Amino acid sequence: MFQVCDAASTGLDPRRWDRVRELAQELCESGAVPSIGIFVARGERTTGTMLFGRQHLDDPHRTIRDDAIFLIASITKPIVAMSAMILVENGEVRLDDRVNRYLPEFGTGGKNGIRVRHLLTHTSGLPDMLPQNRELREAGAGLEEFVAGTCAVEPDFKPGRGVQYQSMGFAILGELISRVTGQRCADWLQSRMLDPLELESTRLGAPDEWFEGDRPVADRIAEIRAPAEQDGVDWNWNRRYWRQLGAPWGGLLTTPRELAVIGRMMLEGGRGVISPASVAAATRNQLAAMKDVPESDRRCKPWGLGWRLNWPATSANFGDLLGPATYGHWGATGTLMWIDPGRDTVCVILTTEPQEPHGREIARLSNAIAASLV
Repeated sequence: MFQVCDAASTGLDPRRWDRVRELAQELCESGAVPSIGIFVARGERTTGTMLFGRQHLDDPHRTIRDDAIFLIASITKPIVAMSAMILVENGEVRLDDRVNRYLPEFGTGGKNGIRVRHLLTHTSGLPDMLPQNRELREAGAGLEEFVAGTCAVEPDFKPGRGVQYQSMGFAILGELISRVTGQRCADWLQSRMLDPLELESTRLGAPDEWFEGDRPVADRIAEIRAPAEQDGVDWNWNRRYWRQLGAPWGGLLTTPRELAVIGRMMLEGGRGVISPASVAAATRNQLAAMKDVPESDRRCKPWGLGWRLNWPATSANFGDLLGPATYGHWGATGTLMWIDPGRDTVCVILTTEPQEPHGREIARLSNAIAASLV
């Protein structure tokens, strides 16, 4: 898939690319970010994976493994969305189908009008997290309990009348995939996307075998500097519970290179995994046709199907220098992927420092990378 070249042959200004390396190194040496993985590809050319920092927060040698795996959090969402689009292509699901067609128990409490497209565009009115989110995690709840909790809530507004980021919409999307296919969402994603792309170190939820043997794969997962509310608890991002949950809204584990393969799939019109028609639909402004969504959101904060389109006036995470055709997603664990069709470029920045709410360090890296493109 990728050919490793020097910066100039990759289509990067060597001097500016050196600045990307310097900035990443500075962020890790200062302690601002524990670890960083970067992979940038222009077409099939790349300088390869660049890794900085340390594998574990208390590592005195401050070194990161060359095969490090990262928890990418919400970048999971558009990837799960693309696996759902396979069902649309197959004629098994329509975007305008009501969700309760597939989950009858969902259609209560004012949710009867929520359609599949509302889940994919953050226009359902569902909450980002459930009121009992912490209690569920403390109890080691399975995905079915998050789904049941979401089926019980009332939406904050009528579907299609607003935009509210909603992780629980993707909990429901994952369950919908499971009901239609008869497989767990993670297994569907594995068989229909990850395996065809030959992604050996990418999983929606770490399998049991990753924790077995003398050299368990789980040791490759870089430790995240968890926020204060997760410090010392048994359910935080670094615990086996969360690594294995396989949350459709934020549980994907992968490497910088393998995530870039998914980005290349999108640039190549789906690469036979999904159709060019799905790629086109997923990466255009779906809010433009939703007349009841506030005009400022339709114009200034557009969403595709699972993918966040570039919001030029909002530099958080994406940075300041990306063009209007760029799309991608960010993750709360300190991760970002953007895809620029005009420049045939995939950029992956994976860190272990949560970036909410402004993504300042990631935005700085994104700016430096965008400036290096020639």
